[in-house]
Amino acid sequence: MRSDPSDNGGLFVGRRPGTAPVRFRRLPERGSELRQRFDGSLAGILLAGMCVLCLLCWGPIPLACLWLGSRADYLSGSVSFGIFVSFVALFVLLFGALSLLRRLDQAWILVRRAAGHDQRRGALGRVFAASAVICGLAFAFWFIVIHGPGNLGSSGPGS
Repeated sequence: MRSDPSDNGGLFVGRRPGTAPVRFRRLPERGSELRQRFDGSLAGILLAGMCVLCLLCWGPIPLACLWLGSRADYLSGSVSFGIFVSFVALFVLLFGALSLLRRLDQAWILVRRAAGHDQRRGALGRVFAASAVICGLAFAFWFIVIHGPGNLGSSGPGS
């Protein structure tokens, strides 16, 4: 009887569906040196694509959604409709980007395994965290150094 919590999904009465430990097959047979180099280069391209797509999630995609909302507001004359368009566009574009990122991460794992690496985990979590830190630091630099907090003793431009 298997009663180890890590072996049965945390339950002592049996395993919940879909909670079995992931077991990878053995490493695939190695291809030629040229094929492994090609697969390694393709893995690098996929990783670079994930980095670019993660960076898009922190600036250009939200700005594009705000622009679409402003266009909808201008054409319809309704601020509420413009806000609605912005939120719908943000939802569709961000979740679409995250879905594409997940697929790129799975493809990256497969290509790394094909290149001869024992790759079991993806890089998406680390790439997304790094992009969040980079964009946060860039925003802090812009806000503190470039834009500046302004004169804290005045409440507006002529005061």
